[in-house]
Amino acid sequence: MSEIPGNKPLETEFYYPPEKTTKNANIKEYDSLYRHSIENREKFWAERAEKLSWFTKWDKVLDESNPPFYKWFTGGKINIVHNAVDRHLTNWRRNKIAVIWEGEPGDTRIFSYHELNREISKLGNVLKSMGVKKGDIVTIYMPQIPELLISMLACAKIGAAHSVVYGGFSVEALAGRIEDANSKVLLTADGGYRRGKITDLKSIANEAMKRSATIETCITVKRTGHEVVMENDRDFWYHDMMSLPIASPVCETEKTDAEDMLFVLYTSGTTGKPKGIVHTHGGYSVYTSTTHEFVFDIKDEDRWWCAADPGWITGHSYIIYGPLINGSTIVMYEGAPNHPYPNRWWQMIEKYGVSILYTSPTAIRGLMRFGEAWPNRHDLSSLRLLGSVGEPINPEAWKWYSRVIGKNNCPIMDTWWQTETGGFMITPLPITPLKPGSATKPFFGIEIGVVDDAGNEVKTGEEGKLVLKKPWPGMARTIHKDPDRFVETYWKDFKKQGWYKTGDSARMDKDGYVWIIGRIDDVIKVSGYRLGTAEIESALVSHPAISEAAAITVPDELRGNAIHAYAILRNGFTGSKQLEEEVRKHVSHEIGPIAKPDSVTFVETLPKTRSGKIMRRVLKARAMGLDEGDLTTLEE
Repeated sequence: MSEIPGNKPLETEFYYPPEKTTKNANIKEYDSLYRHSIENREKFWAERAEKLSWFTKWDKVLDESNPPFYKWFTGGKINIVHNAVDRHLTNWRRNKIAVIWEGEPGDTRIFSYHELNREISKLGNVLKSMGVKKGDIVTIYMPQIPELLISMLACAKIGAAHSVVYGGFSVEALAGRIEDANSKVLLTADGGYRRGKITDLKSIANEAMKRSATIETCITVKRTGHEVVMENDRDFWYHDMMSLPIASPVCETEKTDAEDMLFVLYTSGTTGKPKGIVHTHGGYSVYTSTTHEFVFDIKDEDRWWCAADPGWITGHSYIIYGPLINGSTIVMYEGAPNHPYPNRWWQMIEKYGVSILYTSPTAIRGLMRFGEAWPNRHDLSSLRLLGSVGEPINPEAWKWYSRVIGKNNCPIMDTWWQTETGGFMITPLPITPLKPGSATKPFFGIEIGVVDDAGNEVKTGEEGKLVLKKPWPGMARTIHKDPDRFVETYWKDFKKQGWYKTGDSARMDKDGYVWIIGRIDDVIKVSGYRLGTAEIESALVSHPAISEAAAITVPDELRGNAIHAYAILRNGFTGSKQLEEEVRKHVSHEIGPIAKPDSVTFVETLPKTRSGKIMRRVLKARAMGLDEGDLTTLEE
């Protein structure tokens, strides 16, 4: 694979964590512990599993008898809720704040671990009375309200699995996921708030249920109070059910097998129907809690805010399960980061004393647009660590986040991972010297490779396919009802080596730092050179007029492909031919003439998935006048 001409100055640019961070870090050294975790992989994970509470200890740490369908902690009996809630009730954490929730209109609710347990137990008993039993999959379709978290935990407590469908998905997406999960029970809400408007979830749920023969019961949370259609014998109000005698605050936690299904989470592919990724109680509990504790150096006094949505894997692993297993206080917020003003997040950090903020590059770039005055109005001194998730963060946004939000005092944990991995795979620790835009090094127990199509390691600095070489506890077990697709999608390309194909391209620099370039589908080839969309977009965003950008290619007779860019301007700038030419020259200067876009179109918005990823295939289809394909994951 060809290297991009020109030097890569960022690879020599280190940002060192402040002394107070390294001095107080739970883990003070990476190399020797990483070596131990690779050389004694099963021993390392067994040591981590010992930190959790098991009903019955495992017989075997890793069962490799049927690859790639690996099993972890076989013979062990555990329940994630026993670790996330129950065990905290026997010590001082019983009265510790578990959840601080704020709604978009400004209403707040706070739950201690004791209060959270009561709500989970009551709903668990309601679900049992509705015929939900171990092994069933309950579909949850809600805004980001406490009942969403309670519903997930109630399902897990009684041994049922949950399938959370993001509260902005369409009828088609919801109905398809209900059908695939064969759910008898749907938990929803009348609506939620987003940018001051009500999203009418119950109408979408009603329409989806018309198409879903399996749903027998729908329980609805009254969030907004607007009028909704409730059908006799099928629809029940959540508050009514929770006030009945059946909703006892005492509910036994099911002793699930380590390999019992915890949840199904649907993730979109570029082709075909969404894939139902299956995670299990045992390995996932060990992996999410370990990664959360180590990477974010979790202390008992922390106020942890993962500003994602529970409808995505980030929310599952790092709003709910990982933090609660670690006994953290978590902050949840219902609405948009810039409503009613662009200081909403900064106001909340000051108000609740948030010590760790974990969010996406998309959100950071979106807030950058409004300048520094908004965050500077607030006291953000409670922050000690920052995090980034969802896509490679461009260096410009990284530096703004570090300087303006972290006051050059908060190391940024730039994490690379996937729905399928369950938790962080490549990530710094608070002691790691950082390079803006690099996810740094593999987490403990994780072996990676950057390889060509034949599986040979590429040279230092060259781009290749990112692979994971050995199994890990948090890995997906299969695709729901489609094991063949699981093998075909993730394991077939490097079957001989037994490696997992991530679908991402990356390069590794001379210091062993990993640079994620992006999805292999998002790599642009022009005149024989391969350019990552992330690289071109970083160059675009480093222009002072641009806050966010997307790059695509369209076929070109001469060069094979031509680059087209779409850009959102910062406040105070207006699009013009002159500015377009200036931006094109800027990209040429930053990367090289080969990367100069043929055109730059200034737009108000970019098509994004609801987890914030830019849907470049939609832009490409629009540019070429083709069918835009499946848009169920599109935000607007």
